[in-house]
Amino acid sequence: MRAFIVRLLTCLLLASLLACSPDTPKAEFKGTDIAGVKFGGDFTLTDHTGKPRSLSEFKGKVVALFFGYTHCPDVCPTTMLEFASAMKLLGSQADQVQVLFITVDPERDTPALLAGYVPHFDPRFIGLSGSPEAVREVEARFKIVAQKRAEPGGGYSVDHSAGAYLFDRSGQLRVYLPYGLPAADLAHDIKELIR
Repeated sequence: MRAFIVRLLTCLLLASLLACSPDTPKAEFKGTDIAGVKFGGDFTLTDHTGKPRSLSEFKGKVVALFFGYTHCPDVCPTTMLEFASAMKLLGSQADQVQVLFITVDPERDTPALLAGYVPHFDPRFIGLSGSPEAVREVEARFKIVAQKRAEPGGGYSVDHSAGAYLFDRSGQLRVYLPYGLPAADLAHDIKELIR
């Protein structure tokens, strides 16, 4: 009985010490902290080399997820350049990051077109596509709006949501990055999730 009481008191002492210990410092993001949102989730699409890729296979890395298209005149290349600059700012920590570009124009963005576009910004970046239905399902999961707009003289552009998402290394959706956030701020938020 005495041994039981000693063990019980030891457990209570440890529990009280843990309760009094300082919490891990709260992350301070430049983007919007969206931890705990009830959307997103795993998906599988095809990468620019033709290989099926799932979001869950990148657990252990911080994942940046951006929706765009290769014919985009401004928002998409600007965002991709900012992510490429952020990777440079991260130095060796960039190996702990995976940038994923999901096309909102799967009819035009073939794997070959994505292969010539996405790795141009950084060879580690991965372009993803799939059937129009599969891409629309992923867009809906992440609350992405994408709509074709006819252009004068034929052809079309795609109006689409311009922000990006960051996932922590456990695969949890954590940060919404609005369009126009500079590379230094992107790198800052990624570092917060790496630590």
